[in-house]
Amino acid sequence: MQEPVRTQDRAVDNGTNLGLAGVSDLDSWSSKLPAPSTRVVTGDARETGLEANSVDVVVTSPPYWQKRDYGHPDQIGLESTPEGFVSSIMDCLTEWRRVLRPTGSVFMNIGDTYFKRSLVGIPGRIEAAAVDAGWSIRNRIIWAKTGGMPEPAKNRLANRHEYIIHLTYKPTYYYDLQAYQEHLGVAANPGDVWMIEPERDMSAHLAPYPREIVRRAISLACPPQVCLVCGKPRRRVTERTDQLDPSRPQARRAMELAKQHNLTPEHIRAIQATGVSDVGKATKFQNGTGRNSQEVQRLAAEAKAALGGYFREFTFAKRETVGWTDCGHNSAARGAVLDPFVGTGTTAKVAIEMGRDAIGVDLKPLVDGSSLSALF
Repeated sequence: MQEPVRTQDRAVDNGTNLGLAGVSDLDSWSSKLPAPSTRVVTGDARETGLEANSVDVVVTSPPYWQKRDYGHPDQIGLESTPEGFVSSIMDCLTEWRRVLRPTGSVFMNIGDTYFKRSLVGIPGRIEAAAVDAGWSIRNRIIWAKTGGMPEPAKNRLANRHEYIIHLTYKPTYYYDLQAYQEHLGVAANPGDVWMIEPERDMSAHLAPYPREIVRRAISLACPPQVCLVCGKPRRRVTERTDQLDPSRPQARRAMELAKQHNLTPEHIRAIQATGVSDVGKATKFQNGTGRNSQEVQRLAAEAKAALGGYFREFTFAKRETVGWTDCGHNSAARGAVLDPFVGTGTTAKVAIEMGRDAIGVDLKPLVDGSSLSALF
């Protein structure tokens, strides 16, 4: 087991004061963790009965308005008006806020409905109601379908997208963009359009959503480990390197110039310390410039002279993970994923595959009892 690295020995580069005892590897807690667990509860998404502050992320796809009858008197989706449907979803969000940890998120897949020959605007209505209730809409992700069922309409285009709304209720929510980038195999922020092929399912559940949506949501917003004592998630601690993405011509040229002019690691660190705000016209209207030491400013000026317009490339250098935050309580748990419309268990299956605990709630789950193991 690796000994924790104390924060006084290593600066934690995560932009947040977490009151840490130190930094350590995930493996330092892994030996204390049981295998990922699954649990399904027969109940209502508006009143789950789950313990408060027990879930890290909700990943779900509620029934769409006026689309299908699931044959249960308490079902959501057959309300007589859009307003009634939105009210039901808001009741769900109130309950989900209760069971989420303060660092938690909701990823809700929702589509729109045509009514009287017009789209009703269901996703936008939900977003507006959620903001009024104190939620933050962090992203309206477009799920762009690379395929789809034929549509008979001749006077409008076929629908080929839905929304995944990312909601949070605290500014300190857990988010791991690097894990998401690694999942996709990219270096830059990939953006809010997800090109994902719809999946077919021959089960009794008529509206499955792709496993890839779940993978992306968990990568972004569910910590691999949390503390059972203080409830804090373990966050990735990274350090910036001097390595750029050689597939980008600008980055490749920047590395060539740095080598040609014999720029040292100290030069690169000076570039990264000053950032793009010290470049050209930015110094006239951005705050925070000129606050580095004279030596750092001197090295940065030398680097600018050598690199010219390629100076900024090194502010986007690759980052490497040096550890994970460690609160010092030495009490581990896996991150927990909740799907309050569990259906056939797509979310739960992916959560287990990714080493998280899975909880499902449904009015009439396809699996009886307290385990989803029959689905695996």
